[in-house]
Amino acid sequence: MRVAAIDCGTNSIRLLIADVSLGAQGGASLSDVHREMRVVRLGQDVDVTGLLAPEALARTFAAVDDYAAIIAANAVERVRFVATSATRDAGNRDEFVAGIKARLGLEPEVVSGDQEAALSFAGAVSVLPVLGESRVLVVDLGGGSTEFVVGDGKGVVAGVSTNMGCVRFTERYLKSDPPTEAEIAAAEAAIEDKLQEVLAAVPLANVTQVVGVAGSITTITAHALGLESYQSEVIHAAVVPLETVDAAATSLLSMTRAQRAELGFMHPGRVDVIGAGALIWRTVLRRVSELNGGRVESATTSEHDILDGIALGAARS
Repeated sequence: MRVAAIDCGTNSIRLLIADVSLGAQGGASLSDVHREMRVVRLGQDVDVTGLLAPEALARTFAAVDDYAAIIAANAVERVRFVATSATRDAGNRDEFVAGIKARLGLEPEVVSGDQEAALSFAGAVSVLPVLGESRVLVVDLGGGSTEFVVGDGKGVVAGVSTNMGCVRFTERYLKSDPPTEAEIAAAEAAIEDKLQEVLAAVPLANVTQVVGVAGSITTITAHALGLESYQSEVIHAAVVPLETVDAAATSLLSMTRAQRAELGFMHPGRVDVIGAGALIWRTVLRRVSELNGGRVESATTSEHDILDGIALGAARS
């Protein structure tokens, strides 16, 4: 079955067209036909105004027009459109929903944080070895929210979505170029507060593996691996020591926007927000390592995330 999945987040909108093979035991595998990402910054100023800005809606609708043409040209049988943090938070989300329906002929699913967490887990672990009893923490670091999901071979054990993301925290805290020590300290304190919320809902202390997904984490991984250009095939499934990730995140956080823009692997749409993403990822990994007494020594990066989970769900629906 050929499906199209669209993930509309706070910073980017992504399209995956894939052929899905369903197994006899309920398993499934994806074979990519087309995959792309565009930075539209739908969540521009939502944290301040509570509304989707007209120019942000226009950028998003223009991307969806292009995606609709690509879908029509690829004999897709099912389409699923999922919108996450920025749309959940917006007072004028009906305008967004109507615009998507007019362009794709379907109503977008504005999923809850819990639903987003489950989709992220399904996508992230879809290409990992059989998990069995191993406890895996999947962290989906987005523009407006970050999802924390713990699961094993049987599925999700617990998950939570937090209002913490690279766009939201850049707009709130990291306003200087580069960020000042005071700004970083304030952001770090806010991240720690969010992690207390996570700990109340998700058992982080007994995880044996950490998997990170989404653009901030894949970009930090590219820097940690010393890549001169963005190489998805190298980044996907990369297992990087925590100290190497920490150093890469610290490096990105300390750079100016101009310095980050010169990095060959850096998407232009991430230049101004990757510092906050790096700070969030660094703080999360330090906290997990502390809670686990150092048993978790590395982080795995997956290019398969909520977008793949959306595609799998479209095939099974």
